Amino acid sequence: MGNNLDDFDLPCINSDHLDLGGCRELQEESSIVVEDDHLRAKDNLNPDQKFAYDTIVRHVDSNCPGVFFVDDPGGTGKTYLYNTLLAEVHSRGQIPIATASSGATANNMPGGCTAHSRFKIPLILNNNSLCNISKQSGTAQLLRHAKLIIWDEASMAKRQAVEAFDRTMQDIIGVRLPFGGKVMVFGGDFRQVLPVIKKGTRAQIVDSSLRMSPLWPGITKLRLSVNMRARTDPLFSDFLLRVGDGEEDMIDGNFIRIPDEMTIPYTIESETRSKEDLISAIFPSIEMNGTSSEYIISRAILSTKNENVDEINDELISRFSGQERIYYSFDEAEDDVNNYYPVEFLISLSVAGLPPHRLRLKIGCPVILLRNIDPSNGLCNRTRLICRGFQRNVIDAEIAVGQHAGKRVFLPRIPMCPSKNDMYPFKLKRK
Repeated sequence: MGNNLDDFDLPCINSDHLDLGGCRELQEESSIVVEDDHLRAKDNLNPDQKFAYDTIVRHVDSNCPGVFFVDDPGGTGKTYLYNTLLAEVHSRGQIPIATASSGATANNMPGGCTAHSRFKIPLILNNNSLCNISKQSGTAQLLRHAKLIIWDEASMAKRQAVEAFDRTMQDIIGVRLPFGGKVMVFGGDFRQVLPVIKKGTRAQIVDSSLRMSPLWPGITKLRLSVNMRARTDPLFSDFLLRVGDGEEDMIDGNFIRIPDEMTIPYTIESETRSKEDLISAIFPSIEMNGTSSEYIISRAILSTKNENVDEINDELISRFSGQERIYYSFDEAEDDVNNYYPVEFLISLSVAGLPPHRLRLKIGCPVILLRNIDPSNGLCNRTRLICRGFQRNVIDAEIAVGQHAGKRVFLPRIPMCPSKNDMYPFKLKRK
């Protein structure tokens, strides 16, 4: 701006402080520290992981284009394989890119970032979409230098997002091969969550899946396997294996009876007692163990409806022995110039994907972050944390999972808006 640092009493900067050799994105990826455990991991790969590792590294070594999909259920070591590949490429002074469809999963890989954030994928997609990356940008330079690109949980991404990235890569690299001739590794499990299409039919959900993309036939499939009996509770895994093999007895041709050892009795007359028994079975002695992060994140109760989740959460929070704090949201309709929607109405709304107006917390209870605040330091969408202290407008929390587990962070008040698909006749902002 034509001024001097001395005019503002700022410290002088010499050339040692400036690195003009590359863009910020390249510098960030080059500065990632490789953990020794990840470097040694290649010696501990099982045969399936070793085959996938050797196949991918062979393509990286020979600069041979290749698109792979690492497929198999959770617990088969996909993330372990990704971290091994990333460490190997980093150790050679080359640049890999680690992304995932969700922030929490991306946080499990060094330098991980969500695919939408890294590749600038549009939120509203069609069959001809392109990513918002210019050829002169730092992201484009990073993609040109990348030797390996990993996209975990690709089974959750819409095929239009993957196709948009493919078209963008071909344009940036200038090579008419899938993904510009880069070594691309997708991962995921189509047995779990498919792309979410709000109020979509089964046909629309299937059509948005990566398996329906024209790219799918040209992708090399790599499968991992694991002995399920060795990784889960024997009673539960034996039951699942019998169901999967078709050996479990059927009732009326459509139903399978869950063994009594795996259930908690429920009656309408004793609904409150049944709920308390469920909580006590999953969270035993929560009053004494509630301060342990490992205890909290190693167990969960799943339910079918939000109202049931709220009831169980309220009961669970009451059992924590820590200090209680209630935060209230500030709600407004941004485009309501005529004040058609009073605050009393706005705070009564229970909006999917947004916290409630009355947020009740206690020290030791778990929370999930709903926004990307600082992904490089572990604060991204779906990160799980444990409350450690409360201030007027800030929550003191500890990251509970991922490579940043144990780090203490501060969560400020965040303005949030519901998805456009919620079809409200006004623009709600909840802070």
